[in-house]
Amino acid sequence: MPIYMDRHDVSKEVTAEIVADLHQKDLKIQHKFNCKGLTYWFDDKRKTAFCLVEAPDQAAIKAMHDQAHGEVPHKIIEVDGAIVESFLGRIEDPKKSQKTTLNIINDPAYRIIMVVGIKHLPLNSLHLKNIKLLIQKQNSSIIKTIDHFKGRLVKQKHDCFLISFDSVTNAVLCALEIHTVINTQDHPYTQLKMGLSGGVPVSEKEGLFEDTIKTAERLCTVVKGGIVLSAEVKDLYESENLNISIDKQYINVLHSNDEKFLNLLMDHTEREWRNTSLSASDYVKILGYSKSQLYRKMVAITGKSPNTFIKDYRLNNALKLLNKRIDNISEIAFETGFNSPAYFSKCFQNTFGILPSNYLKSYQH
Repeated sequence: MPIYMDRHDVSKEVTAEIVADLHQKDLKIQHKFNCKGLTYWFDDKRKTAFCLVEAPDQAAIKAMHDQAHGEVPHKIIEVDGAIVESFLGRIEDPKKSQKTTLNIINDPAYRIIMVVGIKHLPLNSLHLKNIKLLIQKQNSSIIKTIDHFKGRLVKQKHDCFLISFDSVTNAVLCALEIHTVINTQDHPYTQLKMGLSGGVPVSEKEGLFEDTIKTAERLCTVVKGGIVLSAEVKDLYESENLNISIDKQYINVLHSNDEKFLNLLMDHTEREWRNTSLSASDYVKILGYSKSQLYRKMVAITGKSPNTFIKDYRLNNALKLLNKRIDNISEIAFETGFNSPAYFSKCFQNTFGILPSNYLKSYQH
């Protein structure tokens, strides 16, 4: 049967004991609806509860909750059990709670999500021949560091890691250690970026931690700085570490107003980047800034002017397509919003240090 996770936003009077009692009421009648409650999470601070349930469909879960206690969930999404475990660390009740009569679980589902991105530049032919060994060495170091700081590796590619942490302190310290380890491996062509955001597994979106992952990815790929934290992560870190401030030499904190700007900017960019007519004027209209205000804001957050930002966004997506080697260079140029293959090749070489044609040849050998 499918597995679902639901979200309950509860009142401030609700305690872990009350949630445990509601869960027991579900278990007593779950067979009537062909459901099986696997476990749950409760966050007393944020007053949220999340149930993990095997069920034939969402309607069965709502009916079970309604008959058991009347607390119908605010949102239900279908999930993969293995993915839930990789983010949250379990898909059954924790051992410490199994010995109690009521089986109280006061375990928040809030997680710090970290995205690590690695670029290897310039992509010249000599560098490409050695890139596999470099990637293996760096990835091994990153994985060891993640394990040391009790992170859970959710997803890994050769140039990207998605990691979940229970502890904000461990997440920030892990990011700093990865930054130190990679930079001491003495490779001047490695560009390391990290973004950290915090959130709960079920929001208004349909994917597990979808909003939090998207924010972490945008902090990693778009905002300037080696390590970028959301304002919420920064506040949580400093609340756990009194009298210890964020190290601004290596860490950039994106304030909440700038985060809203970033999300509006990226929502529009992700919709329109293939459109050859996309320009700074579009951002002016969408974001409600004057040209000069937009320029200052984008340089402050991304380190790039609007037009450079658009060009680099297209080039990074073109690089991904070249790595897949599905289309030819001309097709990729037009698909990624460039007016001509010649101009695309020129921009690609200026940014990555190699012509796209030579890049493809180097990867074929």
